[in-house]
Amino acid sequence: MKVIEQKLTSERLAQIQETIAAKPDISRRELARQVCEWLDWRSASGKLQEMSCRKALLELHQQGRIKLPEANMPANFARSSPDKSENEHFPEPPPVECSLAELGRITLVRVQPGDRASSRTWNAMMQRYHYLGSGPLCGAQIRYFIESEHFGVLGGLAFNSAAWRLSTRDRWIGWDDTIRQERLNRVVTNSRFLILPQVHVKNLASNVLAKAEKQVVADWSAQYSITPVLLETFVEPARFQGTSYRAANWIHLGQTQGRGRQDRNNTHSVPVKDVYGYPLRQDTQAVLSAGSVVCAPVQPVIFADWAEEEFAGADLGDRRRVKRLLTIARDFYARPQANIPQACQSRAKTKATYRFFDEDKHADARNKYYQRACTINIIFGNKP
Repeated sequence: MKVIEQKLTSERLAQIQETIAAKPDISRRELARQVCEWLDWRSASGKLQEMSCRKALLELHQQGRIKLPEANMPANFARSSPDKSENEHFPEPPPVECSLAELGRITLVRVQPGDRASSRTWNAMMQRYHYLGSGPLCGAQIRYFIESEHFGVLGGLAFNSAAWRLSTRDRWIGWDDTIRQERLNRVVTNSRFLILPQVHVKNLASNVLAKAEKQVVADWSAQYSITPVLLETFVEPARFQGTSYRAANWIHLGQTQGRGRQDRNNTHSVPVKDVYGYPLRQDTQAVLSAGSVVCAPVQPVIFADWAEEEFAGADLGDRRRVKRLLTIARDFYARPQANIPQACQSRAKTKATYRFFDEDKHADARNKYYQRACTINIIFGNKP
């Protein structure tokens, strides 16, 4: 049976079960290390793949192929939510409202492995302000504080191992299962991105992403001896619009199916999310898919501007109405505080805009897309 990247034969499974029977007090961690040594299962940097092995053993246990010893979890880890006292590690920060230049130099300060004080502070910050909390983060991982030269901590980031299967990403890359298993470690997930709610600085988020795109490659390569070629992230559209990622030139790859990493029974237990990717080199798709026996990777659609990306596929019954919607969105984005005649700036465009809003047919859809345009104005710092 093939579990992740290792072949566990029936003889090897019997050896695992015999070890458990001979050492009933063996911990799951110790067992995983033993199995890694038997298989010489190591990362590119030479470290035992203990966490991946533990995951594989748990899957076998859940399938009834082996029976693992009882999990030995320390009391301080056996809680469903972080201790409220953790918030004391990150006191309430003061408000920051200024221009990007006034922040001074912006740096990404890494939470170093073994630095428990910084780790507690980062966890407390995420628990308090990020809707997903601090974790757990899956597999290999790197965390950062976002710091300003003049205002201190502004937020944080986390990167970790990529999702094992992701249909929209896998179609875009164009790889088959065998090649995906070999090269998935060159894809890294941006699993946390937080700008503190007290911080209001236009263009800060996209500026931070631009820095992170470069820094995580260097840090990941140094830590794990693997150079990433693709970053991915997930944006819950009910909460966020993905504006900062688009502004930082991330590509919208599609949507998830709402299942999450642990949805074995296809229950769609998590919200559907938009998937964005950032190719770290021009030939990312070719590097990741080379040798695959599947169709060519999907090329992203190139839009003329944000209005076309948002509304080109609007269902208004007639392409002429869609064209008019694009014109209205662009005019109002350029002059967010103007009334209709002022925004349109010509008699003909003004009359066409009034006709667009006066038509009863497709009124609900038309108003939905117009409200979407107004929302985008607010996100970009304009007021409709």
